[in-house]
Amino acid sequence: VQLQASGGGLVQAGDSLRLSCAASGRTFSSYVMGWFRQAPGKEREFVTAISGPGGRADYSDTVKGRFTISRDNAKNTVFLQMNSLKPEDTAAYYCAADTNFLRIAKGSGNYWGQGTQVTVSS
Repeated sequence: VQLQASGGGLVQAGDSLRLSCAASGRTFSSYVMGWFRQAPGKEREFVTAISGPGGRADYSDTVKGRFTISRDNAKNTVFLQMNSLKPEDTAAYYCAADTNFLRIAKGSGNYWGQGTQVTVSS
């Protein structure tokens, strides 16, 4: 599985941004998809994940209520809608894929895309 993340940019605090992650392959719906982020000097952290059919989604406490993950299995794409952005959301955002939800949640996904930078100014 190859993953291509996009949609990052420079926004102001309070703005919204939507990230996309396009996946290759014909079995996209069998993969749990996740988003992670890494700020300079910090460890990579889990943001959110969604099950293959899309019926289950988990969020980190820092983004719960502001971010929403969704997926379009017909288009092999997962999205991250980010609202009410804060300067502390500034980071490189990565998408990941795995067949196991727990592995994704622990940051051990099998497949990773390149990062897309999100910068939130105050």
